Amino acid sequence: MDDTAARSRTTGKPRFVSAQDVARRAGVSRSAVSRAFTPGASIAEETREKVMQAAAELGYQVNDLARGLLANRSRLVGIVATKPEVGFRADLTAALAKALIRRGSVPLLINTGETEDELAAAQQTLFGHRAEATIILSGSPPSSFVDLARRNGQPLVVIGRSEPETDHVMVDNIAAARLAARLFVARGLTRLALAGSRSATPSIVERETAFCDEAARLGATVAVERGPDTDYAGGLAAGHALLGGQPRPQAVFCVNDLVALGVTDAARTGLGLAVPGDVAVIGFDDVPQADWLAYRLTTFRQDPELMAARAVAVLDRRQQDPAGPLIAERIEARLVVRDSFAPAQ
Repeated sequence: MDDTAARSRTTGKPRFVSAQDVARRAGVSRSAVSRAFTPGASIAEETREKVMQAAAELGYQVNDLARGLLANRSRLVGIVATKPEVGFRADLTAALAKALIRRGSVPLLINTGETEDELAAAQQTLFGHRAEATIILSGSPPSSFVDLARRNGQPLVVIGRSEPETDHVMVDNIAAARLAARLFVARGLTRLALAGSRSATPSIVERETAFCDEAARLGATVAVERGPDTDYAGGLAAGHALLGGQPRPQAVFCVNDLVALGVTDAARTGLGLAVPGDVAVIGFDDVPQADWLAYRLTTFRQDPELMAARAVAVLDRRQQDPAGPLIAERIEARLVVRDSFAPAQ
């Protein structure tokens, strides 16, 4: 048993292998260990090899946290989200974490919660750890969170929403929602419905407004029902309300896929309707469940890997040019056609 492991067992406290432990094992100075792990530093190749062999034997890893503190750069990047485990946000959070790790950053997930106390704790955690940058996802993190990040001088990127004087990356909700209305009408479906959400996040509001405006412009009618939240239960409630009466809508545009899955089950299981035979359904996001055989949902795709890559690229540009002009990116939401609705040829 080496000295480090022995001391950990004796004290009952974890002890990481230190650079001094490596120096002792390699028979070199502490500064030689530091130079061996510093790219471009001057060190004899024989000494570097001795250090690397000792480090491998001991399981040594460079203390990036200490290095960051010395350089006044934490390398922590906060990912701020409300309900990060739900729907598309889960896929986007995972993609952001991978993209940041590839960048050499340390992702710090901050779940804002839904109460004032939870929000205050989230803010204290993020800014108390001196994250070097923040990425805020669409949802309900309030604008006060954005303002606080800005006042702390952090590079800041918001995804799925736009905030004044803040870099952002958004999917083109408006173009996609308008296209959904046109596709329905082109198939002769003019008695339409919107399954929305009372959560009223910026992306949801954009999709709802654009769909209803385009449908009205085309002479179609739209029945609107908003569930409590943008989740399966909300879609189930909205679906029963929309499809349980007469005249029944011929087609439903849903503000995200989880809502669409709920609407589909309300139609088929709850009301005995066929999708798309009795009612056509289009969703938004293209989460993995959309391609399940039970649903085969036609939807608009948000690519989480692409959005994460764009957000990290925006962050890099802002760090390279802190005083540069506002960066605003819109990404196309591509239509993915499956069984719940097929456009006219």
